[in-house]
Amino acid sequence: MQPGNKASIIPDMTATLQELPSVDQMLDTPAAARLLEQYNRDSVVDAVREMIRQARDRLLYTGEECDRIELVARLEVDLRQWGQAEALPSLCRVINGTGIILHTGLGRAPLPAAALDAVAAAAANYCNLEVEMESGKRGSRLTHVDTLICAMTGAEAAAVVNNNAAAVLLMLSSLARGRKVLVSRGELVEIGGSFRIPDIIESSGARIHEVGTTNRTHLRDYANAVDGETAMILAVHPSNYRVQGFTARPELAELAGLGRERGIPVVYDLGGGVLEDLARWRLPHEPVVRETLRSGVDLVSFSGDKVLGGPQSGIVAGRRTYLERICGNPLMRALRCDKLTLAALEATLRLYRLGSDQLREALPVLRMLTDPVEAVEGRAREVIERVAASTRERLHPQVESATAQAGSGALPLEELPTWVIALQPARSSGEKLARRLRRQSPGVMGRIHQDRLMLDMRTVSNDEIGLVAAALDRVAETEG
Repeated sequence: MQPGNKASIIPDMTATLQELPSVDQMLDTPAAARLLEQYNRDSVVDAVREMIRQARDRLLYTGEECDRIELVARLEVDLRQWGQAEALPSLCRVINGTGIILHTGLGRAPLPAAALDAVAAAAANYCNLEVEMESGKRGSRLTHVDTLICAMTGAEAAAVVNNNAAAVLLMLSSLARGRKVLVSRGELVEIGGSFRIPDIIESSGARIHEVGTTNRTHLRDYANAVDGETAMILAVHPSNYRVQGFTARPELAELAGLGRERGIPVVYDLGGGVLEDLARWRLPHEPVVRETLRSGVDLVSFSGDKVLGGPQSGIVAGRRTYLERICGNPLMRALRCDKLTLAALEATLRLYRLGSDQLREALPVLRMLTDPVEAVEGRAREVIERVAASTRERLHPQVESATAQAGSGALPLEELPTWVIALQPARSSGEKLARRLRRQSPGVMGRIHQDRLMLDMRTVSNDEIGLVAAALDRVAETEG
């Protein structure tokens, strides 16, 4: 019989249930008194009422007999635990041992130190978000980033909103509402969180006109579909997948030429923005925003929190005539970024003025992508050296080679060489060990492979080595 089911009341439990204290009686206990000093009375009363209800359900379920003193003592323990839990934020630090550098569930790009400093300064003080300091008049919040974006991409103008999906929505709403948008069938993709390009297009008020086939779309397919109702050609970078084999798609320069010829804008949803050619760091080539605009497309949109390494944001760059219409759209206010995002993005963009080595050291995402595999292995072995001998006996850690991923649609086919700590608990499973590690402070996330827990050290920083070792020592104690 489940707790709370009235049919489960045991006849001889009446006396024990009568021993349950009232809410007022619990509020007079020392545990409640301390909580009332910290929290408002309504919150504590609600907590006490819920704990009494749960205690009643437990008694009905177990049939255990208790007196008033014991019940009050148990409820005081519950209250203290509630107070401790209330003091902890729901959004908390996690050590990423998954090997996925841009892990959407873990917040994607860790911000560089310069961005953290900029956010702290903007958060703790007033700032010139929309004030021109020379004239004292109201200005635009985009001025803090648009000049930097234009300098790095060669764009005439730029705008920033809260993510790339919002950027695409805003471009479509501003330039194609009520009219047709030409999109290749092979580019009507689903991105993270079950958001689909067709859904975004329809939400903007534009109408989808599919051209070509899933694997082959030619320039003539676009040309034949253009009519008086066509407002835009939308190209979507296949950032989360690759169609290989018998495929065809026109070059961006060809699409741009068709757009100029027919007088319609060509827009490229790049997804993950790359401001510098990754080949500088011996990584596979990804489309660079400047190169994309040089192909002749009118607008390009990309994320600020992927390979770019900044805060969550969506950036639109390109021709001024179209950016003016975009910035004049009422949706711009609904989708705009706050001062903290702009502060972090400006600080991150300024790092791109540094040389290759300095940029790599300053940008956590780039550092993880390019870390020598020997350094990754060294971190794995250092963790094992730091844990207690009893931990090694109970968790059987082994250092093994493996592969990591960039994540979030960046370098989708590229596997990065890495080293993991493979853990095989003596008396439990890899899943149970993973759960216990996630519940540590900070939590440690890994991945399960063949019932072993893998902690990938490519996504663990040098500063986190001691934290991982300490967490392993704590969970190993429960292995007994």
